[in-house]
Amino acid sequence: MKKIVNIIGAGLAGCEAAYQLAKRQIYVNLYEKKTIKKNSVQTLDLFAELVCSNTLRSTDLKNAVGTLKEEMRLLDSLIIKAAEFAKIPAGESLAVDRKKFSQYITDTMKENQFINVMEQEIIDIDSSIPTIIASGPLTSEKLQESISKFVGKDYFYFFDAVSPIIKKDSINFDIVFRKNRYEKGETQDYLNCPMNKEQYTKFYNELINAKITDTHLKEEKDLKVFEGCMPVEVMAKRGFDTLTFGPLKPAGLRNLDGTNNFAVVQLRQDNAANDLYNLVGFQTNLTWPEQKRVFQLIPGLENAEFVRYGVMHLNNFINSPELLNEFNQLKSNKNIYFAGQITGVEGYVESTSSGIIAAINMARMINNEQQVIFPKDSVIGGLQNYIISTDSKNFQPMKANWSIVDPLNLIKKEKKEVRKEMYSNRAINSIKTFIKEYKL
Repeated sequence: MKKIVNIIGAGLAGCEAAYQLAKRQIYVNLYEKKTIKKNSVQTLDLFAELVCSNTLRSTDLKNAVGTLKEEMRLLDSLIIKAAEFAKIPAGESLAVDRKKFSQYITDTMKENQFINVMEQEIIDIDSSIPTIIASGPLTSEKLQESISKFVGKDYFYFFDAVSPIIKKDSINFDIVFRKNRYEKGETQDYLNCPMNKEQYTKFYNELINAKITDTHLKEEKDLKVFEGCMPVEVMAKRGFDTLTFGPLKPAGLRNLDGTNNFAVVQLRQDNAANDLYNLVGFQTNLTWPEQKRVFQLIPGLENAEFVRYGVMHLNNFINSPELLNEFNQLKSNKNIYFAGQITGVEGYVESTSSGIIAAINMARMINNEQQVIFPKDSVIGGLQNYIISTDSKNFQPMKANWSIVDPLNLIKKEKKEVRKEMYSNRAINSIKTFIKEYKL
């Protein structure tokens, strides 16, 4: 008898889950509506579109997200393969050409004999068929209504924001210089816009007083934003120096003549053609005219030509601690699994890892095998443990970090960098043992 799983959503988590199931010879109906009806931030007709940043963040194994990518590589992650294929220079970060990245994944989905791509909108969920819901943080209202039949109507939510992209040939290279922070990496890949205190003060005052778009909320204090992807103007309103300790920090970015800066805005390459750059950390909810006016105050961007302005959108996610078990399976219905940002993980890599967990356990459930709990001393397991065991009343999305994995039992106090390396080595070894034990 043919084994079939429905997957709703061809984003990062959905495509990863489809790939993991297909390699285990389980047939997949992959449903995606974007070619029929895009949401507010989608622009491509391709799967796994990166709508916010174009980076999968650090490659340093001492960084939790760097270790998470290595764990996923060991688990044969499609998304990691695609990222390596579409990689562009970004220092110690894994940044990609968006279109090349998404095209690789789309082609993989459409060429796989076990995956049937269904370009249609799902409104009703048939719970008699094993299903992975990976509809993402911008799940359509109709699908939300269907999901609510299984999980109840108490959705959590937060507002997320996207940063602008500008043309490289509109940048003033008489002012902007190329350098990675602390000059790390074999090549210097970031562009830097230096600011003295007077320039920063003018920019800051205009930023915090600029007009924002209508969020349909009565008061700005009601705007609930995710700390890891906060609009730059919201961060700025926390205090004059806040940005200089955040996305505009000057540390490690001296001018080429050795002089210091009060603040530095970084630009990161956004495509393989190297003609587009995004403003790092400049997620924003400003109106488009205000973005042009305020961001052109940044030295070197006086004539910046914007190909995409920043936008803000509502991200929704379920109360996973109440609803899901260790396998990303709905407690109230064994046929329904969730994956991706809708579970309360935050970030491209984290969302993908959630798809791996859901797919592996879905496959084992279908084959009447014991489902598996990923080791809590790994980053992938620690993240999964967080979303199902944290306080459900104050549940907030979580990115990869070392605080979510089982603590080390150290006999003596070690330096921070040494501890991080120890965490990483333990996590990678744990995943290797886990893969071998369960023949994954």
